[in-house]
Amino acid sequence: MENAQIRSNLEQLIRERGVSYAALSDMLGRNSAYIQQFIRKGSPRKLDEADRRVLAEFFGVAEDVLGAPARSGDMGKTKSGESGFNGMRFIPRLSVGASAGSGAHNDDELQAGRIACDDAWLKKIGVSVSSEPSIIQVDGDSMEPSLKDGDDILVDRSPARARDGIYVIRMDDMLMVKRLAFGPGGQLSVISDNKQYPSYDNVNLDSVSIIGRVVWRGEKI
Repeated sequence: MENAQIRSNLEQLIRERGVSYAALSDMLGRNSAYIQQFIRKGSPRKLDEADRRVLAEFFGVAEDVLGAPARSGDMGKTKSGESGFNGMRFIPRLSVGASAGSGAHNDDELQAGRIACDDAWLKKIGVSVSSEPSIIQVDGDSMEPSLKDGDDILVDRSPARARDGIYVIRMDDMLMVKRLAFGPGGQLSVISDNKQYPSYDNVNLDSVSIIGRVVWRGEKI
């Protein structure tokens, strides 16, 4: 594949995902102008093999799209949240933080990394195989003791069913993690487990956008 086509492919992927050249360069551990220089100036002439692999996995495309020789069963075809190898699937760890305090406006979902999870384990904890789960970090203490500040939480983004649980939601244009208790007539309660923070009863379901259900947490010991 011609170098110009490779650069064009990468530029299109970047535009579709809506990420910046500098953010991708930082993800690769390169100087902030690395990706821009590759696309605009053709320097370096071709992507480093390790960089190409990371970019292919990030965008969920085969490596040959970015210049690698096409191979049967190319692992670069693995997308975030889709089955990978040996029954594993890659779960994106997003830089966005779900606030367990007053609410976060940050909606930058640039992938900050990936964690490989076993398909069987995901099914065991109730994560839909067809969903696009993600891992984000809790920011704040309003959900203690259930969730602590700094915990990583696994969010199942499959269509929500009206059942009580802990969810990542958007409410009043703020991203937050709260316990939801569903009631009749489209009403629900938005609950902070930490009693020092307010909870809200009789909230109209139409005023809350449910991002996903929290099905697992991990914390540093």
